[in-house]
Amino acid sequence: MGFIPAKIPFIIKKAFPDYVWDRKKMDKVLYLTFDDGPTPEITDWTIKTLAQFNAKATFFCVGNNIKQHPNIFHRVLDNGHTIGNHSNTHLKGWRTKNEDYISDVESCQRIIETEYENYNFNGPKLFRPPYGQLKLNQGKILKKLGYAIIMWDILSFDWQNNTNPKTCFNNVKDNSKSGSIIVFHDSVKASRNLMFALPKVLEYYSEKGYSFKALNV
Repeated sequence: MGFIPAKIPFIIKKAFPDYVWDRKKMDKVLYLTFDDGPTPEITDWTIKTLAQFNAKATFFCVGNNIKQHPNIFHRVLDNGHTIGNHSNTHLKGWRTKNEDYISDVESCQRIIETEYENYNFNGPKLFRPPYGQLKLNQGKILKKLGYAIIMWDILSFDWQNNTNPKTCFNNVKDNSKSGSIIVFHDSVKASRNLMFALPKVLEYYSEKGYSFKALNV
C-alpha cells in the first residue's frame, strides 16, 4: 500500500466522504478500535485493561475467529463494547472479485448476528475493510446493503515488526484529538506493542479528561 502516515491526511478523508474517518466532537472523546480478533488471551487482556479505565471500544472481528472463539466474542459483548465486521477470512479487497468480497463480508455478518441473538441487538452494521483495502464498487455495494464503512483517523502501527512499543504509543499520543478513531489490533502479531501502548494511551488521555466510547454510527 506504500507509505501510510499515523494520522490520515485530510485530503484522503475528503476524497472518500462516504466513509467514516473520525467523529466531530466538541467534548473530549476518543474512539478506540481493535481489529482481527477475537484472539485467545489477548482479547481478554484488552477487555480487562479497558475496564480499568471505564473505557468502551469497538472490536472489528473476523468471522472465522468468532466461530473458533465464541466465548471470547460474548465476553466482548458482556462488557458493553460494540462489534464490527472485519470480513470472514480477512480478504484484501483490491485483489478480490467484488462478488467474492461481498459474499465474504456477508458471511461474517451472519455469524455476528447469530451470536448477537441473545443481546437483542438492532444497531448499525459496522464494517472495516482489512488492510484498508476497498474498491469503489465494493464500497458502494456495501453501503447499499446498509453497512457504515468505518476507516480511521489514527493508526498505532502496533502490528508492524519495525514499530517499537514506545513509537506505537507516540503515534497515538502525538496525533489524536477529540473525535479521533484509533486503530489497534487484538492479535498475536500486535500483542507486544499493544500491551505496552494501550495502558499508556488510556492513562494519558484519562488524566487529560478524555473518555473512551464505542462507535454507534
